[in-house]
Amino acid sequence: MKDNSARLRKDLVATMKTPMSRFQIHDDLTAPDGSVPVLRGALASGGQLPNFLGVLAGSPAALRAYARFRSELRHGKLTLATLERIALAVAEHYQSEPGIAMHSRTGRTAGLALDEVANARQFTSKDPREAALLRYLHALLGNGGRTPMHLHEEAREAGWDDEQILEAIAAVALEAFTAMVNVAGEVPVDGSSEASRALQAA
Repeated sequence: MKDNSARLRKDLVATMKTPMSRFQIHDDLTAPDGSVPVLRGALASGGQLPNFLGVLAGSPAALRAYARFRSELRHGKLTLATLERIALAVAEHYQSEPGIAMHSRTGRTAGLALDEVANARQFTSKDPREAALLRYLHALLGNGGRTPMHLHEEAREAGWDDEQILEAIAAVALEAFTAMVNVAGEVPVDGSSEASRALQAA
């Protein structure tokens, strides 16, 4: 009896400390019909559904727009490693904990060393070419899109062409949208909502 009481108290404390999203985190059983195909596609390719996608599923139009935007950028000229650097930098800029956690993992999968993951979060890189692009994007975010001409020229001199720079700006916009949803919705880091559901069901 005493053991059961102690376990219940421990579970209650754990439940209180588990972050909860302001938006419902959907799966393919609870999402609006228009979101289900996208969620099932994500589950088929990734295994676990990120909390961000579960939240975005509350709006089929927003989810479809995000999925299409992301897919198009993944088939552009920027490498996956560059896109992951941008995602890490933007997540850090907005203090999006889910974004930082996810892109720290996916950045490593894309070939970024631990020090490069840390560098990207500060809009820099040991690679001079990548660093020039990240400096440009940092100014873009910090100045409401008004990037100084010398940073634009630096990026061009480092080897980035117009198509790549435009894709990089698009990637910033996509990752900023992701971060704003995560921050505004207080979306928990992946895994924490599943823990919360398990505790509530116990």
